[in-house]
Amino acid sequence: MRFAVLGPVRSWCGPDEVDLGPPKQRAVLAVLLLGEGAQVPVDALVDAVWGTGSPGSAVSSLRTYVHRLRRLLGPLAILSVRDGYQMHTSPESLDLAAFRDLVARGDRARRDNDAKTAARYLNDALAHWQGTALAGIRGEYAQAQRKRLDRLRLSALEASLAVRLELGEHADAARELAALVAEHPLDERFREMLMLALYRSGRQAEALVTYKEARAVLADELGVDPGPELRHMFERILRADAGLIAPPTPAPAPDQPTPAQLPAELPAFVGRAAQLAQLDLLLPGNGEVPTTIVVSAIAGMAGVGKSTFAVHWAHHVSSRFPDGQLYIDLRGFDPAGLPVSPDRALRTLLESLGADPQSLPQDADALVACYRTRLAGRRVLLLLDNASDAQQVRPLLPASPGCLVIVTSRNRLSGLIATDGACPVHLDVLSVAEARDFLVRRLGADRVAAEPTAVDEIIELCARLPLALSIAAARALTCSGFPLASLAGELADGQNRLDAFNMPDTATDVRAVFSWSYHALTPAAARLFRLIALHPGPDTSLAAAASLAGLTVAHTHQLLTELTHAHLVDEPVPGRYAAHDLLRTYAGELARASDTPEEHHTARVRVLDHYLHSAHRAGRAYSPDRPAIVLSAPSRGVRVEEFAPEPGHSGPAAAWFDAERAVLMAAIRTAAAHGLDTHTWQLAWAVGHYLDRKGLWHDLEATQNIAMEAAERLGDPRAQAHVHQGLARAATDLGRVEEARNRMERAVELFTAAGDVTACAESIRVLSRAAERQGDLEAALSHAQQALALHRAAGHSARTAAALNAVGWCHTLLGQHQQALDHCQEALTIKELPDRPYLKADVWDSIGLAQHHLGRYTEAVASYEQALVLFREVGVAYAEADTLSRLGDTHHVVGRVASAREAWAEALVILERLGHTDAEVVRAKLTGLTENRPCN
Repeated sequence: MRFAVLGPVRSWCGPDEVDLGPPKQRAVLAVLLLGEGAQVPVDALVDAVWGTGSPGSAVSSLRTYVHRLRRLLGPLAILSVRDGYQMHTSPESLDLAAFRDLVARGDRARRDNDAKTAARYLNDALAHWQGTALAGIRGEYAQAQRKRLDRLRLSALEASLAVRLELGEHADAARELAALVAEHPLDERFREMLMLALYRSGRQAEALVTYKEARAVLADELGVDPGPELRHMFERILRADAGLIAPPTPAPAPDQPTPAQLPAELPAFVGRAAQLAQLDLLLPGNGEVPTTIVVSAIAGMAGVGKSTFAVHWAHHVSSRFPDGQLYIDLRGFDPAGLPVSPDRALRTLLESLGADPQSLPQDADALVACYRTRLAGRRVLLLLDNASDAQQVRPLLPASPGCLVIVTSRNRLSGLIATDGACPVHLDVLSVAEARDFLVRRLGADRVAAEPTAVDEIIELCARLPLALSIAAARALTCSGFPLASLAGELADGQNRLDAFNMPDTATDVRAVFSWSYHALTPAAARLFRLIALHPGPDTSLAAAASLAGLTVAHTHQLLTELTHAHLVDEPVPGRYAAHDLLRTYAGELARASDTPEEHHTARVRVLDHYLHSAHRAGRAYSPDRPAIVLSAPSRGVRVEEFAPEPGHSGPAAAWFDAERAVLMAAIRTAAAHGLDTHTWQLAWAVGHYLDRKGLWHDLEATQNIAMEAAERLGDPRAQAHVHQGLARAATDLGRVEEARNRMERAVELFTAAGDVTACAESIRVLSRAAERQGDLEAALSHAQQALALHRAAGHSARTAAALNAVGWCHTLLGQHQQALDHCQEALTIKELPDRPYLKADVWDSIGLAQHHLGRYTEAVASYEQALVLFREVGVAYAEADTLSRLGDTHHVVGRVASAREAWAEALVILERLGHTDAEVVRAKLTGLTENRPCN
């Protein structure tokens, strides 16, 4: 649904406009939309639509109009909230919200001295106006809102014209300003800007005449002289002040470190002169070329040096992209895992560009739009490594003409070339001369010159493939006393075939190179190398590798060091290890040939046990109050990570989840693929709360769907109930509240059948929240009361306190404030509550709201301040902002305007930092203070 108020009040469902009915019904919708997400009390709605002399039937008529609007717009479009109604809006759904968002973006660009970007945003904002705001809506309220909105429009118009003057568009701006002065003859802002535009256009006399006209109009209409700003402009023009000449537009000031993510360039890069020249021709002298470059290998060959080539050229041209260089490995051909999804890649790139991950949209199209908006006006280089296909890459292509994308892939990505104008660059194996030059750089000219025949044999047996030559050179450097002829002989003895390659002759020789690197390992290191093929990928920590092998951490570190020196694994960042996908394939073949299926199963269970038990413990530290599932003991030899509680979600457990997120997703898929169904659903449970708190709801839903299949195969109703809970969380946050409620009801049924009273009670308490989100407040209260009864019967004190708070909250929403207060104050008496600072803060916040509605404002302020101390202690920023917003409401009701402004301003700072949509609600309250109108 889309709505418009900056013109006639209108609505669309997709491309089709909705008939909104009679004028008063439209007026009801307009008032709710102007609330911009805030709750609008019934009394305020009646006054806005009917005026102060409303008939006695107004409330009944209002409910009828709301009912009709829900039928037109959908049952969840208008929510019943406490003693009023609420419509959630966003820049995607409401033109006013989009206008505000674009103006804010323009203001930020102006502060960053980026006038071009500011002008674009402000022009886009003004384009949302389609005539007089609220056209067709009558009454004093509508007229007052029209005046308010027109002030916002004029402010944006003033900012837009100021930016255009900064950009040197003096003549065009002068024409527009002359029309504005005629329309608003008493507005000195536009007179002053018109004088400046005329002066900069070489029309000094007309600028002075404009001042004289202003002085006459102000004297006739108001009996006053021009203000000091206008007089000062007049005096500066009279003396031809040099400062009036437009200065050059300054460069944008970065508000964060410029990303520089390119991998380190290899010092031994050789050859590729023709391809490098081809790429250089694509960038003319100023670098302004919108293009995508696809670096692919002939016949899909791996190990041909695509990434090395791309990194080398990216470093060569990086200076042309001052706004940053981004890099991401899309893992399109990882033998052990799935490629990185476009959604995940977009989130990673947006975070690299400074976006708050919790503020990012969930809708895929909105995510692409956010990404392209971030890149608009910037000159950024993006290296997308190891892409699987065009579908994976296309959403990652920026729209900004100053950006360059380099894509590497084993595929030619013909779709990008045909549809998106990508420029293909194909790499083959090195020439003989380039291969010899490569070995000279790695081994030294003297050693290569001493055995030319052996060098030729090595080049031929490595099939001139850079990866194979690199490993051969590493072997020669490690065995510096060996003649190169002996190494060539070892290579010639390779008998087996690496089937992952498409070219048989090349595959045989490359496998031989891998084989003598492998055979030079100690037996323990060789075993660890084989086991790496069983790891979910894409990389592994030291503790996970130790668990995989069933060894101590210290011993495993020694073995990984040996593998790193042999160039069979890399350590891209300290403490994390990864192997090239060809080497993982080779390791898998060795494992199948050397180890039994039972050994594979045991190792796989060990590493999955590591991730399951580590994630379980990290989750307990990350969310200490979450009721935990019971796990079987980990297998012998598993090294489990340990974490201290961290209710602020910023300590080692949170960092561990951040580092292991991709591995945990892969571990869930690996467990499911190998029939380890208990590991599958329990891993999904263990990582679920982290994904929920991070706003990664699509990932949460995907993992829970895999978990549900596993739980159904197990026939375990308790497991299914836990998965329904996880799916309900995802559905709630993705806006599918009806589905969430159904899933939670199913969880309650299953927990009841399994006899798990605690889990059942918690599910019912969460079900209360789902019902509240639907506006079904009576059902929400009933569920909360049921959860309270179950927790009391079970003797769970802390959960009883949470349920008491839920009951109290529902009573407040229903207007039963004394009952709310009684329940919440009882929660304060629970002896375990001091050990639950977040829950205690939540209770104090609920108490404050009840006291506010009972008119006990001094007590409400004290309760809110108690909650704030605790929320700050545990570091839950959104909850702190939510309480600050309510504290401001209480201050405002009793006339403490300065205190209200301070609380709301502090809340707004937090919400803007989080990128939360509630920021607009609080901003509207602050605007209401300025405009002297009600703010609750």
